[in-house]
Amino acid sequence: MFIEYEDLRRVNAPFQEEFTGAFAGLLKSGWYILGSQVESFETAFAAYCGTEHCVGVASGLDALVLALRSLDLKPGDEVIVPANTYIASILAVLHNGLKPVLVEPDIQTYNIDASKIEAKISSRTKAILAVHLYGKLCNMEAILEIAGRHQLYVVEDCAQAHGASYKGKKAGNFGDFGAFSFYPTKNLGALGDAGAITFQGNERLSLLKQLRNYGSEKKYHNNMVGFNSRLDEIQAAFLAIKLKHLDRINQHKRELAQIYDQGLNDQFIMPVKQDDYEDVHHIYPIRHPERDKLRQYLLDHEIRTEVHYPIPPHRQKAMQGVIEKDDYSLTTEIHDTVLSLPVSACHSAEEIHRVVEMLNRF
Repeated sequence: MFIEYEDLRRVNAPFQEEFTGAFAGLLKSGWYILGSQVESFETAFAAYCGTEHCVGVASGLDALVLALRSLDLKPGDEVIVPANTYIASILAVLHNGLKPVLVEPDIQTYNIDASKIEAKISSRTKAILAVHLYGKLCNMEAILEIAGRHQLYVVEDCAQAHGASYKGKKAGNFGDFGAFSFYPTKNLGALGDAGAITFQGNERLSLLKQLRNYGSEKKYHNNMVGFNSRLDEIQAAFLAIKLKHLDRINQHKRELAQIYDQGLNDQFIMPVKQDDYEDVHHIYPIRHPERDKLRQYLLDHEIRTEVHYPIPPHRQKAMQGVIEKDDYSLTTEIHDTVLSLPVSACHSAEEIHRVVEMLNRF
């Protein structure tokens, strides 16, 4: 029996009947863009995250781009970004004409090391982009304290942290904005690209809604240079169905993660557990000095894994001359040794026990 890293057919099979009904209703309505389905999902997801507002957009990258675009930033302003993040976090900064300043991660949590942020703050620094990597929240208390003292904006990249919390407060409800991706493999995944921005207060609600819709509040009346970045009605309908099951999905992934936690031997570096943090295990990363050999061994035994991510941002071709040269030794160490194990909503405990058995034999 081959154990896939992810199988979206199995993940979405339980929702097929509801999806079919939602699609039939949408076809009957004849309304496909920015209608009742988007409004309904926005209301439900804002309530889930504990925020006043949610604005649906076309992708997680767009959520970051538009969130940054709505702030009072000027070309050349600096944004603090974790050095080991997925490239989308940095692309959002660059697409706004801003300068990404990379900060090394905490080697235990893999999130940005808050103790290293202030050393990278300059007179041009205007914001911190906190990426909740792998489904674990950053140290938001420390980040918000630093941001407060230096009068910086805080944007949360929540692409991997749907429902993750610290002391009961969920991702997307700490900074000025939370930016979410609903890419199909996420804990809350659409059946295509989709994203959303969460936030408190009404100050930027109209601005964000206009930015996603050609800079228009009224059809054919364009108030600003905007984007075409609208959450589709059909994806909103599918997401609303799956949102009702998100807590169950997250809990299932926690139970699978616990099998790894309790079963793996000490040759592997496993995710750290912290009091008051409720992780959602979008990814279950282990580290091993012979990562590539280990990955091939598992594949030879019919277990597929992934690497998140094989090439760190500072080594990407597109980032040469863009990111300042630095040591980035911790980032490099993580990228060279990390391996993502199967931990999907579709995996059974039996399958994960088999993965543990094969890992321990390595």
